Amino acid sequence: MSQRVVVNPIACTAHGMCAELLPERITLDDWGYPIVDGRPLSADLLEHARRAAEVCPTFALLLQSDGSPVRASARASQPAQPTVRNVRRRPEPVVRRQTRLDPRR
Repeated sequence: MSQRVVVNPIACTAHGMCAELLPERITLDDWGYPIVDGRPLSADLLEHARRAAEVCPTFALLLQSDGSPVRASARASQPAQPTVRNVRRRPEPVVRRQTRLDPRR
């Protein structure tokens, strides 16, 4: 069973921690977003890839096994089950109108 590292580009916010923990397969572009080498992971890189996926602050880095994404903490002996998780979101910015006082009023 081969596993690969994949990144969800929508969830990624370019922290760069994945490239520090798995430099053999992940490099950063000019803006800090990961460029992932999609080749299957060797046995010695698998533990590093799991650690990189676990510490991703936005859960954007995943391990993919046989075409289906698997969370980093999932055990290989357990069958993959669909899970729903809450996505941490930033609070919406407060937009305030700036009004100028008209001295003629």
